[in-house]
Amino acid sequence: MEASTQTPSAVGTRPSSVGRMLFDRVSQTPEREALRYPAGAGWESLTWAEVGERVTELAAGLLALGVEPEERVAIAAGTRHEWAIADLAVMCAGAATTTIYPSTLSAEVAYILSDSGSRVVFAEDDEQIAKLREHRDELGEIRKVITFDGTPDGDWVIPLAELEQLGAQLLADRPDVVRQRTEATTGDSLATVIYTSGTTGPPKGVRLRHSAWTYEGAAVAEQRVLSLDDVQYFWLPMAHAFGKVLMCAQLAVGFPTAIDGRIDRLVDNLAVVRPTFMGAAPRIFEKVHGRIVTMAASEGGLKKKLFDWAFAVGLQVSRTRRAGGRVPPRLAVSHRIADALVFAKIRARFGGRVRFFLSGSAPLDPEIAEWFHAAGVLVLEGYGLTETSAGSAVNRPDAYKFGTVGLPFPGTEFSVAEDGEILVRGPGVMSGYHHRDDETVNALDADGWLHTGDIGEIDQDGFIRITDRKKDLFKTSGGKYVAPSAVEGRFKALCPYASQFLVHGPGRNYCTALVTLDEDAIGGWARDNGLAGRPYAEIVTSEAARAMVQGYVDELNAGLNRWETIKNFVVLPRDLSIEAGELTPSLKVKRRVVEQNNQATLDAMYQG
Repeated sequence: MEASTQTPSAVGTRPSSVGRMLFDRVSQTPEREALRYPAGAGWESLTWAEVGERVTELAAGLLALGVEPEERVAIAAGTRHEWAIADLAVMCAGAATTTIYPSTLSAEVAYILSDSGSRVVFAEDDEQIAKLREHRDELGEIRKVITFDGTPDGDWVIPLAELEQLGAQLLADRPDVVRQRTEATTGDSLATVIYTSGTTGPPKGVRLRHSAWTYEGAAVAEQRVLSLDDVQYFWLPMAHAFGKVLMCAQLAVGFPTAIDGRIDRLVDNLAVVRPTFMGAAPRIFEKVHGRIVTMAASEGGLKKKLFDWAFAVGLQVSRTRRAGGRVPPRLAVSHRIADALVFAKIRARFGGRVRFFLSGSAPLDPEIAEWFHAAGVLVLEGYGLTETSAGSAVNRPDAYKFGTVGLPFPGTEFSVAEDGEILVRGPGVMSGYHHRDDETVNALDADGWLHTGDIGEIDQDGFIRITDRKKDLFKTSGGKYVAPSAVEGRFKALCPYASQFLVHGPGRNYCTALVTLDEDAIGGWARDNGLAGRPYAEIVTSEAARAMVQGYVDELNAGLNRWETIKNFVVLPRDLSIEAGELTPSLKVKRRVVEQNNQATLDAMYQG
C-alpha cells in the first residue's frame, strides 16, 4: 500500500443497537421535535416521545406477527416519515430491514424479497402492492403486507393502523416485550440488507450490522458539526445508505428532520422549512447551478452583467479565503454589494439559513462546489459505499478542499493500493454480501480492508481524492488511459444546459460522447433561439442545439490532454432515466446499459 490515513476516534463508547440509540434519544430529549412531515396544506410534527411510542407499537405489532430476531422485513416505499418510523420499528423488534426503491421493477422486487428471505413487507400504496401480487406465487414466505396508503384485502394486505392495534394488544399483555427484544439485540446483530442497485449485473444484498449504524451516528456526533439546534431537510431515497447515515446522525445528535420525498416540492419546501443543512446527490447541485445561470443569461443586459460581475467578485473572495489570505478592503466592499444584490437572493431560494449542504453518492465537480461557495453556499462533499454504510469520509465546515471527499470519519482508515485503488477499513464496513460468499472474499481481504473499486489518492493533509471508478477507466487504441468521470464532470460544470455527458472510447483511436440536455434548462434556451413550443426531442436534436453543445465541447477540449479530447458527440433525443434502467435510484449513470442501448450510435461516430 502506498498511502494510508486515519482520524483518531473515541466512538467506541456508543449504544449497542439502533433501537437502544432511539430509546436513549427519547429519554434525553422527549419533548423536542423529531420529525416534521407534510399534512394537507401545512406541516405536522412528532416529538421524540411520540416517535418512541409509535415505533414501540409498530415493533410490537411485528412481534405479534411472529417476526424473529434478524428475520428480514422489507420496506417498499418512497421517502416519507412512515418509512423512518417503520425502519426503526423493524430494528427495535430485533429484525433487519430490507430496503426497496419504489421505482424497482416487479421482477427485481420479487428477486430481492426472495433472496433476502423477507417475511413481512411494508408497501407504500397500490402500485407497490400490485408488484407483490404479480409475483405472489414466488413469495410464499411473505406472511403479511402492511400498507401506508394502499387498499387492504382483510387477509394478506393490512393497513398500518391494524399493525399498530396488534402491537397495542401485545403491549397491554406484555409491556416490556419490545424493550426486551431491543436489549437482546447486539452490535453484531444484522440490522439492514441493502441491495446495491448496481451499474452492472443483478443487485447484491449488503449485510450491515447494528454496530455499523451506531458507529455512523456516533462518528457524525463526534465531529461536532451538527447540534440540537440544526434543522435537516430530507428528500433523499430512504432506501439508500446515504439516507440511513443521516437518520442515524439524527438519533445521535437529536436535531429535527423535515421529511418529504417529492422532488418537485423541494424548492417550495426549503422556503417554508428553512433548514440549516441538507444532503443531496450532485445532480441536484448541477440542476440548481444550470437553472440560475441560464435564467441570468436569458435576462441579458444589465442584469446579466451584474450577475457576471458578482460571481467574478465572489470567486475572488472564495479563493482568497480558501488560501488563508485576507480579503483586501476594496474587494470586501465589492463583495458586500454583490452579496446584497445577487448572492442573498440565491441563498433565499434555500430558505436563507443553510449552513452547508452535503453532497454524496456520486462525484461533484469542484467547479460546481466553487460556484456555490462564491455565492456564500458551502457544499461539502463526502464519500462512502453501501458496503461502508455510506459514511466513510467527508469535508467539514472548518476543514474542506473542493475536489476531494474530505477526511476519514473518526475511527475509519483509508489506504491506497499499488494500483491506485482506494481501500477502507473500519466499524462501518459490511459483514459481507447476502448469499454471496465468493464475492465477499473478493471484496474484503484477510486484514479487513474493503476493496472499493474506486481509484484515488491521499494528499499530504490526509484529504482523499477520488479520480474514477476502476472499472470505468479505459485505454484508447493509442495506449493512453482516460478517466471518463473527470471529463464528464468538467463538461457539466461548463454547460448549464447539460444533464448527462457520457465519455466513450475503450479500444478506440479517440474519445466520443453521448449528451443529454436538461429539459427545464433547455426551455429558456429554446425561446431565445426560435424553437419555443417545439417538442423536447426536436429542440435537442436541432442544428442550433448541436452548435451550442459544440461550443461547450470546444471549451472543454481546450483544457484536456490531447488523447482525452472529444472528437465527436451525439445529443440523444431524450434524457436518461431511472425508469428506463439507465440511472440508479441515486442518479448514477449505468454506463454499460447506456452504451449497450446506444451501441449503433457510438459505432457510427467511428466510421468514415
